[in-house]
Amino acid sequence: MTRTTNDRPAVVPVLAFAGIVVAVMQTLLVPVIKDLPQLLDTSPADATWVLTSTLLSGAVATPIMGRLGDLYGKRRMLILSLAVMVAGALVSAVTSALVPMIVGRTLQGFAMGAIPLGIGLMRDMLPREKLGSAMALMSSSIGVGGGLALPGAALIAQHTDWHALFYGAAGLGALAIALTLLVVPETPMRARGSFDLPGALGLSTGLVLFLLPITKGSDWGWSSATTLGLFAASAAVLLLWGAYELRAKAPLVDLRTTARPAVLFTNLASIMVGVSFYVVSLVLPQLLQLPTSTGYGLGQSMVVAGLLVAPLGLTMMVTAPVYARLSARHGPKFTLILGLLIIAVGYGAGLGLMSAAWQSLVISVLLGAGIGLAYSSLPALIVGAVPASETGAANGLNTLMRSIGTSVSSAVIGMVLANTADTVNGVAVPTMHGFRVSFLIATAAVAVGLALALFLPKPDRAPRLRASSDGEAAVTEESGALAELRTR
Repeated sequence: MTRTTNDRPAVVPVLAFAGIVVAVMQTLLVPVIKDLPQLLDTSPADATWVLTSTLLSGAVATPIMGRLGDLYGKRRMLILSLAVMVAGALVSAVTSALVPMIVGRTLQGFAMGAIPLGIGLMRDMLPREKLGSAMALMSSSIGVGGGLALPGAALIAQHTDWHALFYGAAGLGALAIALTLLVVPETPMRARGSFDLPGALGLSTGLVLFLLPITKGSDWGWSSATTLGLFAASAAVLLLWGAYELRAKAPLVDLRTTARPAVLFTNLASIMVGVSFYVVSLVLPQLLQLPTSTGYGLGQSMVVAGLLVAPLGLTMMVTAPVYARLSARHGPKFTLILGLLIIAVGYGAGLGLMSAAWQSLVISVLLGAGIGLAYSSLPALIVGAVPASETGAANGLNTLMRSIGTSVSSAVIGMVLANTADTVNGVAVPTMHGFRVSFLIATAAVAVGLALALFLPKPDRAPRLRASSDGEAAVTEESGALAELRTR
């Protein structure tokens, strides 16, 4: 007999903790971003590979680990993902050379599959009435981990050697593995079929070719032959991959499902939510830490800036039970629209709330509430729009759309901040004009997302929240950190 969370009530907190640990990788290096070239004795352009490698490996690993979890056991793949992260953290902890650091950071990116694997375990074990809030909590762990890592990593970076960041991450990963082994049971649910290796290789290649010029376009030049060539190659590979997936008996992603209106508009809205998500993480830390001599900087330390932005993630966690109640009464379409409206209010108010440190706290709370509701709604919308046998593949594509949105946001906002910066003593300093333009871009993205959400059809049946066939893929990334490094 399969054990449920009634037998082990600590399952959900342990899985959420594992998600938080994985999300810490996103903002772990934010406090030392501007110092990476010096710390690694390399150029700023080469230093960005320390962040880009994690983004690319995370994008590649999540759909693969999700599918392997469905075939061979989600708990087993969750532990493997965390183990690879620990190994990568230890590699980074013992080196100050660029290439080994990139290797370690690449291994850390493979842990991104832990969050969808945790959601899959919840779906297999939880009754329907408890699954909504649990999925929302697991989804919000991305923001919680990123938010808590900012002040924690800043405190460590200020008072100890920066390698302690990786030792701490390895310790958290080892604790998550131990708790998972002790508390989380494996579920007997397995997908039929075999692993689609050609599909995995095709998708991985297409993603790398697409995300690489997005993250490096500012360094290479957006109109350079390298950037345009990689975008063209990505389009060609993804088209060929799509043609193959449509003919495959057991595809990695069922593309026919994505053509359904409910899935299509949810995915398009997800891109817009992703675009808006990272803007606050790019703007507020820089605004808070800029010296008051600029006339608009708030002159805060790294630790204080992290503490003022941390409520973004904490509020996302608090919204999980709120989302469950609202969604149960009004449906996930309502909560998505409400979340987008709150995000729009947060960014709109933020245009006039940049003159004091406490105002950043208000912005963080507003945006955390809106993003928490929006992100919690997306998996439920997908689950309610497809048969149970297709929920894994459909949610995998949806989370990939969110990742692409945040990557595009990073590239666009990084370019805006760089092009509007002033040069002071040979150093590019972001301007208030650039910050406000960034907030306007986020507001525009939310407006597009609202329009798309309004076209979502009403579900004609209750969501099928149990039993998945394919693993959900969640891609979180350090794109925002890349953009901040470019503006330094």
